[in-house]
Amino acid sequence: MAAPQSFRMAGVIGWPIAQSRSPVLHGHWLSQYQIRGAYLPLPVQPERLPDAIRGLRALGFSGCNVTIPHKLAVLPLLEAVDPVAHRIGAVNTVVVQDDGTLSGFNTDAYGFMASLRDVRPDFTASAGPVVVLGAGGAARAVVVALLDDGAAEIRLANRTMQRAQDLSQIDPARIRAIAWEDRHDALSGAALLVNTTSQGMTGYPPLDIALAALPADALVSDIVYNPLETPLLAAARKRGNQAVDGLGMLLHQAVPAFEAFFGVRPHVSNELRRAVEATL
Repeated sequence: MAAPQSFRMAGVIGWPIAQSRSPVLHGHWLSQYQIRGAYLPLPVQPERLPDAIRGLRALGFSGCNVTIPHKLAVLPLLEAVDPVAHRIGAVNTVVVQDDGTLSGFNTDAYGFMASLRDVRPDFTASAGPVVVLGAGGAARAVVVALLDDGAAEIRLANRTMQRAQDLSQIDPARIRAIAWEDRHDALSGAALLVNTTSQGMTGYPPLDIALAALPADALVSDIVYNPLETPLLAAARKRGNQAVDGLGMLLHQAVPAFEAFFGVRPHVSNELRRAVEATL
């Protein structure tokens, strides 16, 4: 718990930043746990990122979250990077340590697995083959999360085969890059399907995938959270698959960051979900 007389500050750095829901969810927890502190949106142009990161210490910040386009650029500005963030190749949380050093973490992997277990508490990535669509930064966090949770086989499909092959090098023994046109058949026997592409997001075309080969007991996750019910999730529910929307990952990835900034481990509640949903 934060010291009674302390006032802690944190925020989220990005360019632009107005779209971020982080101030809403961290603000909700600050109020819920009656913590004296503030969590601010911090618009930072790419060329000013080094100044902003160095300024965290001078301004007395506990740390900050990092979003597009700074998740990669922030890495060389830190004194330490957590092994998970290093494997993902991106940082979304910077913590100012007691000695003033800056440490980088990536909480997206944690957030993704927690979102799955919200829907199916006993889920484990070792349950069977996993199909991941996309090979960008979000896919990298998802793949690392699945590997660390025991996934034995990840079938990775991306429209650009080379990017899928590059991502598969994290663990070539367990990740198999497959051609985009083979994504439908790759669903056979899968325990989990994850969409990490922008397809299905508001303003983008729906994801083009046929679910016929997907087992009825497989989980289907879409990390898109605007809209909450993407065409993929609607199709999955219609055929009886349990569906996991992207909002859970967003909420859960904030839990370890909030604890690092404000000294309290928060709870992801239905009330919090409704508060963030109201902003979508």
